[in-house]
Amino acid sequence: MHILGLDPGSRHTGYGLVESTGGSLHAIAHGRFSCSARKTVAERLAHMAAELATLVDRWQPEVAVLETPFLGLNARSLVVLAQARGALLAVLAARGLEIEEYTPAEVKNAVTGSGRAGKSQVAKMVGLHLALRHEDLSEDAADALAMAICFAQRGRMDRILAGRK
Repeated sequence: MHILGLDPGSRHTGYGLVESTGGSLHAIAHGRFSCSARKTVAERLAHMAAELATLVDRWQPEVAVLETPFLGLNARSLVVLAQARGALLAVLAARGLEIEEYTPAEVKNAVTGSGRAGKSQVAKMVGLHLALRHEDLSEDAADALAMAICFAQRGRMDRILAGRK
């Protein structure tokens, strides 16, 4: 199964594509889409949506995973994040992908064993899970890969409990 993790932002959106086969995980692609701050919000959202559409069309993931919004953000940041998430969710839904969401603590716990792990701990453990040099991962890509790992570890059980395949 191909699992796409996404870490949405208004200027940078991290992505990480992981293949889960028989309990083993393999990183297929990771990186981030970026936009200039000089572009309007609408232009940035259109760019992110187009980049995601290209990625989904190329790799054909079965599921996409995003973090639930963090409510500790200020109102402006929360609105901008919501807009970015909306643009990405529209692309994913239009392509028929299953979409799952986890809280930041759930993702950190699945990857590191601690829901309070810091970003550097998450990146290091992502590197260990996927045999990647964590120094080579952008923060956005590490977070996106962590979401894909979380789904690979939890998704099957979540689906069984929800009565899905």
